Amino acid sequence: MSLQPKPFLSLEDWLAGERAALESRSEYLDGEVFAMTGASLEHNTIVVNIGSELRTQIKGRPCRVYANDMKVLIHSANAGKYPDLVAHCGEPELLDDRRDVLLNPNLIVEVLSHSTEAYDRGGKFALYRRIPSLREYLLVSQDRVRVEHYRRDADGHWTLTDYTGLDDQIPLESLDCVLALTEIYDKIEFATA
Repeated sequence: MSLQPKPFLSLEDWLAGERAALESRSEYLDGEVFAMTGASLEHNTIVVNIGSELRTQIKGRPCRVYANDMKVLIHSANAGKYPDLVAHCGEPELLDDRRDVLLNPNLIVEVLSHSTEAYDRGGKFALYRRIPSLREYLLVSQDRVRVEHYRRDADGHWTLTDYTGLDDQIPLESLDCVLALTEIYDKIEFATA
């Protein structure tokens, strides 16, 4: 996904435009709007794989997982984002009765692409860290086996664990789930050198 800046808008105007749009999506950051482009076959497969695994594991519990179209609002940064996947346990805190903007995610997942990788690691993660409820952030590579798992501890410090083996399993404490890399990368074929 490539981000292209557009003219200044208020958060309310951006949200109204997003809700009215039929085919396009954009993200919002303090007055600037950035168009989002489509994702690759690998990107979409990974999102569905993770979402399916989480859905299976949280079934029957007060947790939910949302893919692609659930907006996340970051009040303290005046920002609205579309994570690839977002999950939470407990009651969802929603912006309004439209029920399309989540305020209290516990887990956010971004599948990396060449055009957004630097932003997902840097600026976007800095924004996400401002969400008080966020406990875990996953960055998932689509061109090799690699998942970076950031976890916030009780003191608010973030730690990173890197997973690079198909036999690895990622404990997601915020959802009481475990993600196996074999499931994340099911049906993904990596280019050979």
